[in-house]
Amino acid sequence: MAAGAVLRAEHGGVIALECDRWHGEPTSAEARLLAGLRGPVLDVGCGPGRLVVGLARLGVLALGVDPAPGAVTAARRRGAAVLQRSVFDRLPREGRWGTALLVDGNIGIGGEPVRLLARCRALVAAGGTVIAELHPPGTGYRRHRARFERGAASGPWFGWAQVGVDAVDSLASRAGLTVDRVDHFVFEDRWFAELTSAEDAGRVVA
Repeated sequence: MAAGAVLRAEHGGVIALECDRWHGEPTSAEARLLAGLRGPVLDVGCGPGRLVVGLARLGVLALGVDPAPGAVTAARRRGAAVLQRSVFDRLPREGRWGTALLVDGNIGIGGEPVRLLARCRALVAAGGTVIAELHPPGTGYRRHRARFERGAASGPWFGWAQVGVDAVDSLASRAGLTVDRVDHFVFEDRWFAELTSAEDAGRVVA
């Protein structure tokens, strides 16, 4: 999606996403996040590919997937390894990824977070993790029809969901995952959950 775009829900409100951030370099919070990831990494809904490129610079094998042709073109221009594909399509290395990334609100893809989380669980290897960026506590779980808008131009409507810190445990459990920890990067006010299928994982809020 081009810079200057917003994600608008059908009811008229703007869903909080930093769309312009997608076209830049990884932020300080993202750099910290990427440095701790187990490879290989699958970036689900990678957009213009900044995190895939950031991981490659760290020497971590990474692949982005995104169904949007414009996003894939932009990602490839910056050197990212990307497939134009839905996460629900057949993908390379199924069941062998070290980490599946759902950053920039991508836990909301399709408006069905349980289905998406279950798919990501199937994509990662035994002991692998799903990293999901969440909305702040108090957001809960909200489903929408939404579309991207930039000025007078708008895209098609699609299903989207917002998942807050306070809602992730129950949704993850239904997908066969456990929330191991939730990190709050205060300097950017961003929340990231680490999810695994390990039954004895304990939750830590940092």
